Amino acid sequence: QVQLVESGGGLVQAGGSLRLSCAASGRTFGRYTMGWFRQAPGKEREFVAGINWSGGCTSYSDSVKGRFTISRDNAKNTVYLQMNSLKAEDTAVYYCAAHDRVAWGVNPTDYDYWGQGTQVTVSS
Repeated sequence: QVQLVESGGGLVQAGGSLRLSCAASGRTFGRYTMGWFRQAPGKEREFVAGINWSGGCTSYSDSVKGRFTISRDNAKNTVYLQMNSLKAEDTAVYYCAAHDRVAWGVNPTDYDYWGQGTQVTVSS
């Protein structure tokens, strides 16, 4: 089992940048596929980015491709989401998630462990 704690959210102007962090507990962090999801008010939770156990394979939603970068440091039990060129439509609560199955997964139901979320607000 793994516990996840996100940080780094905040208020930023459109065009700005933020870096989210997700710290994981446990000594088996390196075996988990990690994902970032987001949920805006009145909308369903959506996949943003994912990274496999080694960091050698990543995936992004079309809406963030080219602007966001997911990475991980297994020595620090941490996954990051670098967000550049932020837009007002990126405003949401961002969640870190994890699972330890082989299949990749872009649906919330594919992930077993979740953080509490961190608010990102982009002002236009």
